[in-house]
Amino acid sequence: MDRLAMIKAAAEKARDEQIFKKTVKSVYSKPKYKAPRLTQSMKKAAHLSPGNLDCFKEENMYYSDKDTQAFIAGSSIMDAYNEGKNDWD
Repeated sequence: MDRLAMIKAAAEKARDEQIFKKTVKSVYSKPKYKAPRLTQSMKKAAHLSPGNLDCFKEENMYYSDKDTQAFIAGSSIMDAYNEGKNDWD
């Protein structure tokens, strides 16, 4: 084997290794996660979304009297109270 043939064989082997490494890298590499950006319509609707996840907002800290009355009116606790309050006298 002459010197030129050995150089060609080494160059071909190196090229094949590069192709193999590139293929392996492309197959096993994960794409980077890109967080979705807010669209224009989502930005416009931000004021319409309920703030129920923010517990430190004043509107979420306390129930209003209207909310409390609506909750109690439909519960069995209020029915039991109304039936038993006449027995106290």
